[in-house]
Amino acid sequence: MTTTQLHHIPEDPNESLFVFPCSFVVKAMGRSDGDFVALVTNIVGQHVPDLASDAVKTRPSKAGNFTAVTATFTATSREQLDAIYHALSAHPDVLMAL
Repeated sequence: MTTTQLHHIPEDPNESLFVFPCSFVVKAMGRSDGDFVALVTNIVGQHVPDLASDAVKTRPSKAGNFTAVTATFTATSREQLDAIYHALSAHPDVLMAL
Protein backbone atom coordinates (compact mmCIF):
# COMPACT_ATOMS: atom_id res chain seq x y z
CA MET A 1 0.00 0.00 0.00
CA THR A 2 1.14 3.49 -0.73
CA THR A 3 0.85 6.43 1.63
CA THR A 4 -1.95 7.79 -0.54
CA GLN A 5 -3.97 4.62 0.01
CA LEU A 6 -3.44 4.73 3.76
CA HIS A 7 -4.27 8.42 4.21
CA HIS A 8 -7.05 9.25 1.79
CA ILE A 9 -7.95 12.94 1.99
CA PRO A 10 -11.14 13.70 0.13
CA GLU A 11 -10.91 16.15 -2.75
CA ASP A 12 -14.62 16.93 -2.50
CA PRO A 13 -15.28 19.04 0.64
CA ASN A 14 -18.64 17.29 1.00
CA GLU A 15 -16.98 13.88 1.21
CA SER A 16 -16.51 12.65 4.77
CA LEU A 17 -13.39 11.17 6.35
CA PHE A 18 -15.69 8.94 8.39
CA VAL A 19 -17.47 5.75 7.44
CA PHE A 20 -20.92 5.81 9.00
CA PRO A 21 -22.16 4.50 11.30
CA CYS A 22 -19.16 5.01 13.58
CA SER A 23 -18.34 5.70 17.19
CA PHE A 24 -17.91 9.43 17.76
CA VAL A 25 -16.99 11.68 20.68
CA VAL A 26 -18.21 15.26 21.14
CA LYS A 27 -16.84 17.50 23.87
CA ALA A 28 -18.34 20.79 25.02
CA MET A 29 -16.96 23.18 27.60
CA GLY A 30 -18.76 25.84 29.61
CA ARG A 31 -19.05 27.47 33.01
CA SER A 32 -19.85 25.17 35.91
CA ASP A 33 -22.71 27.35 37.16
CA GLY A 34 -26.21 26.31 36.20
CA ASP A 35 -26.85 22.86 34.79
CA PHE A 36 -24.36 22.77 31.94
CA VAL A 37 -24.28 18.97 31.89
CA ALA A 38 -28.04 18.74 31.31
CA LEU A 39 -27.83 21.45 28.65
CA VAL A 40 -25.19 19.58 26.63
CA THR A 41 -26.92 16.23 27.16
CA ASN A 42 -30.22 17.69 25.91
CA ILE A 43 -28.63 19.30 22.83
CA VAL A 44 -26.79 16.12 21.84
CA GLY A 45 -29.85 14.02 22.71
CA GLN A 46 -31.97 16.00 20.24
CA HIS A 47 -29.76 14.60 17.47
CA VAL A 48 -28.94 11.22 19.05
CA PRO A 49 -32.25 9.83 20.32
CA ASP A 50 -30.64 6.68 21.74
CA LEU A 51 -27.96 8.56 23.72
CA ALA A 52 -27.28 6.40 26.78
CA SER A 53 -26.98 8.11 30.16
CA ASP A 54 -23.64 6.39 30.78
CA ALA A 55 -22.34 7.77 27.47
CA VAL A 56 -22.02 11.25 28.99
CA LYS A 57 -18.99 11.98 31.18
CA THR A 58 -18.03 15.19 32.94
CA ARG A 59 -14.81 16.69 34.14
CA PRO A 60 -14.46 19.91 36.13
CA SER A 61 -11.57 22.29 35.56
CA LYS A 62 -8.84 22.45 38.17
CA ALA A 63 -10.41 25.48 39.88
CA GLY A 64 -13.93 24.16 39.34
CA ASN A 65 -15.07 27.17 37.32
CA PHE A 66 -15.59 25.25 34.08
CA THR A 67 -16.95 21.84 33.15
CA ALA A 68 -16.12 19.65 30.16
CA VAL A 69 -18.90 17.33 29.02
CA THR A 70 -17.99 14.42 26.75
CA ALA A 71 -20.65 12.43 24.92
CA THR A 72 -19.81 9.20 23.10
CA PHE A 73 -22.35 7.83 20.65
CA THR A 74 -22.81 6.11 17.30
CA ALA A 75 -22.87 8.77 14.60
CA THR A 76 -25.04 7.99 11.61
CA SER A 77 -24.13 10.78 9.17
CA ARG A 78 -22.08 13.88 8.58
CA GLU A 79 -25.30 15.89 8.63
CA GLN A 80 -26.00 14.62 12.14
CA LEU A 81 -22.54 15.69 13.32
CA ASP A 82 -22.86 19.09 11.64
CA ALA A 83 -26.23 19.62 13.35
CA ILE A 84 -24.81 18.73 16.77
CA TYR A 85 -21.83 21.07 16.39
CA HIS A 86 -24.04 23.85 15.07
CA ALA A 87 -26.50 23.51 17.97
CA LEU A 88 -23.73 23.40 20.57
CA SER A 89 -21.81 26.32 19.06
CA ALA A 90 -24.98 28.42 18.76
CA HIS A 91 -25.81 28.15 22.45
CA PRO A 92 -24.43 31.08 24.50
CA ASP A 93 -23.51 28.85 27.48
CA VAL A 94 -21.25 26.63 25.36
CA LEU A 95 -17.82 28.23 25.29
CA MET A 96 -16.22 25.60 23.07
CA ALA A 97 -17.29 22.48 21.20
CA LEU A 98 -14.79 19.91 19.94
